[in-house]
Amino acid sequence: MREKAAELAIVSNKSFEASTAVNLHHFDISSALQTSLEFIELITIFCNKIQATIPHNSAEYVNGEFDLNFSRGVIGRHSCSYALKVEDQQLGELKLTRSQRFSKDELRMLESLLCCLIYPLKNATLFQKALQMAYTDPLTKTHNRTAFNDTLMREIIRANRCGQNLSLIFVDVDHFKSINDQYGHHCGDMALASVASWIKDSVRASDVVFRFGGEEFVILLADTNLESADTIAERVRSDIESHTLAYGMDVLNITASLGVSTLKDNDDTESLIKRADTAMYQAKQRGRNRVCLG
Repeated sequence: MREKAAELAIVSNKSFEASTAVNLHHFDISSALQTSLEFIELITIFCNKIQATIPHNSAEYVNGEFDLNFSRGVIGRHSCSYALKVEDQQLGELKLTRSQRFSKDELRMLESLLCCLIYPLKNATLFQKALQMAYTDPLTKTHNRTAFNDTLMREIIRANRCGQNLSLIFVDVDHFKSINDQYGHHCGDMALASVASWIKDSVRASDVVFRFGGEEFVILLADTNLESADTIAERVRSDIESHTLAYGMDVLNITASLGVSTLKDNDDTESLIKRADTAMYQAKQRGRNRVCLG
């Protein structure tokens, strides 16, 4: 029979400091948790540190705000679960399981030790939010150019190391300048935000959408060859064309031109981007609202 889930809310510095003093003396948990601002690493450090005191077979950490679900070990029959919170900030939920029931003394000890985890998780939350702001385009809610540059370099290294494919799709909104000129920048902003939403709805969960600049977007497709990337690009193009945007009394029909490239053996970031960008301009020159391969 599973233990009833417990809920932990640390709401004052006083309770945190008291628990920290005890735990530093016995387990040195707090100092170890100061070494990272990554959620998964913090949970891993914490679970490793408490294993001798509170043996457990598995741990699961869920943080809905950052779409994070991390688990380790083999799930046992009995569990204890804690919703972590400081002040009014939710910090996710941690669940431990094992084959034997957790004793009341173990649960009291665990609740004391969790005080050491609360503020490192809060710091990680603040850090991750800052990263999100730095890497997110505020208008379209896609990743920005800085995020693209960092991600592309990392994915090229990974693709070469693992012998996998990697593809790019460049997307450029057709006649965007005329939208701004005729209806104003507010309408142009609405159009860009709408196109970004349509693109995100069209691609796979594993694909990443970035705003490259102006009216250009780029889609990064890991482990995807040219043929599959072409299929995805055509779906994106078709989905954009199938939507309309109402602005005042007018209805705008928006289309886009797309260019596709796939990583080759001698490619670097510049050459891979250039082929996709060139293919996208070929689509423009051939009449727009189409996909070209680079």
